[in-house]
Amino acid sequence: MKNITFSADEKLIDKARLKAAKEKTTLNKRFREWLASYARQNDLGNSFEKMMEELDHVNSGGKFTRDEMNER
Repeated sequence: MKNITFSADEKLIDKARLKAAKEKTTLNKRFREWLASYARQNDLGNSFEKMMEELDHVNSGGKFTRDEMNER
């Protein structure tokens, strides 16, 4: 695992550590979880865009009238 250093307000760090302790975890663990979630967000966005591109070739057969769209 690689170490990194961040700068943040000391009071904010202390407050976050206390919150993590109440949750019976560590600030370091919460940060790793956040980082993993943040990295996945981009992957999910790319997956959605890729899926939409794959669906782009689907042909619905032309435009529909309002009545045709509301048929059940």
